[in-house]
Amino acid sequence: MDRHPLADRPSDTPPPIAMSLLALVPLYGGLAVLSGFLGNKQIALGPLAMESGLLGYIGVVVLSSTVAELHGRKLADRLVLYGFLPVLVSMALITLVLVLPASPRMPESRLEAFETILGQSPRIMLAGIVAYFVSVFLNVRVFSWLRGRDGGMGGSGVALMVRGGIASAIAQVVDGLIFISVAFYGVFPILPLLAGQIMAKVVLSLTAVPVLIRLGVAWGRKLDGRTAV
Repeated sequence: MDRHPLADRPSDTPPPIAMSLLALVPLYGGLAVLSGFLGNKQIALGPLAMESGLLGYIGVVVLSSTVAELHGRKLADRLVLYGFLPVLVSMALITLVLVLPASPRMPESRLEAFETILGQSPRIMLAGIVAYFVSVFLNVRVFSWLRGRDGGMGGSGVALMVRGGIASAIAQVVDGLIFISVAFYGVFPILPLLAGQIMAKVVLSLTAVPVLIRLGVAWGRKLDGRTAV
């Protein structure tokens, strides 16, 4: 009877880790943190106006879908859950740095700029947390559900891109509704902002996201074809 290829491995040796995970997981955490900082600038893409944190969030959606395609929905769900830890740690560090006294040698203009960028209100932070959890988990589930147990819409080529675009568009609409409503309701009229944000997110979801997911999956499969560490 043939022995399992891992039968001779010492019991204290950790299982091999897919190279794609070693590449995608830290990238995911970095983009999740960076999105909060990018959101301080409003940008215009033609007639569409949006907060630039969306560009980082698009990356988070692409990476979660890529991991779901390569390693399954359960692992992608854990990526979304544990990927939030860098966000919490960064928020804690930002809070600590803001309350620590500044050096008297630091120019006042630099200190004001620093506090303007990092001193986000708790309401906006809460909006980002809620929107992140709901929308990215939703993206993973819709993306995996469209494939189905028996292959569904398929796992490569055009079918992969279609699944990615549909899942991202749905998740982005939900993200926009949650974030803008929680962060800005009662502060100023939110309907114009909602319209612009959601339109921009859907356009990017149906154009950029499918291509990026296909490239990410192809890159991940190439990495996993090499020797795992």
